[in-house]
Amino acid sequence: MLRHQQIKYGPLVFIILALFSSCSSFFKKDKEKEPLARVDDVFLYKEDISALLDDDMSVQDSTVFVTNYINNWASKQLLLSKSKLNLPEEKLSEFDRLVDDYRSDLYTRAYIEALVFKDQDTSISNNQLRTYYDQERENFRLSEKLVQLHFVEIPRQFLNKDGVKERIQNWTPSDKQYLDSIAVQFNKIHFNDSVWVSASRLMEEIPPLTSLNEEEYLKKSQFFELQDSLEVYLGKVTNVLNVNDVAPFEYILPEIKQLIINRRRLDYVKKLKTEIIDEAIQKNEFEIYENTK
Repeated sequence: MLRHQQIKYGPLVFIILALFSSCSSFFKKDKEKEPLARVDDVFLYKEDISALLDDDMSVQDSTVFVTNYINNWASKQLLLSKSKLNLPEEKLSEFDRLVDDYRSDLYTRAYIEALVFKDQDTSISNNQLRTYYDQERENFRLSEKLVQLHFVEIPRQFLNKDGVKERIQNWTPSDKQYLDSIAVQFNKIHFNDSVWVSASRLMEEIPPLTSLNEEEYLKKSQFFELQDSLEVYLGKVTNVLNVNDVAPFEYILPEIKQLIINRRRLDYVKKLKTEIIDEAIQKNEFEIYENTK
């Protein structure tokens, strides 16, 4: 039965810490690395830990850190050694293959990402965006209701609430101009009715508006007045798009941009893989052997 024995370090650790803070000659390249601990033929060196020590650490904290680090390192090495002795050979081979695959994926992914970052064109014209939208519009169905509206939030004690209500409902150019002139008195405003807003976002901004009453208040040409203990919420819905309607171009624009960039990225990576294989074949660095019977 494997027993884990806690390794204790007393004066040794203080000596190690003193060496860490010694003159820079300790780190000269021609200086042989000095070990802190050993498990079989695997060594832990001082330089493996020195970079992990914070300059702000006290001597006591550094001592605890180094002791714990050495014990944890030793435990891992001992368990690794035991696992290699006791696990079935086929399982070890499988793990080795997974480690090799993971290492290869890390290297190649980092290299590809660096090339993509360097060479990828992220400029997209309005014509490209509109063309993509027109071609894929059936894939841009809404999963929630969108509305366009005029909206203000005012304190409950607001003196001219009726005047604001009337102008929100009428919404002539002079009404908008007047509301703009007193906008500093409002807690929140939304006067740009060309912008689509999701029902979930409105529920965040207007707490009395819920999924239970949204059908009543979020209808085209509907004026609403809602209130809670502190605020009054006044709004006039000018347009509505329902679930499964095609999302408007302006609303879906950020997603379209990202989709185009992702498609370009995939095309770039595909082209890169093809080119790197072709180049390797031309340089006689890669060939496929035909099976012979």
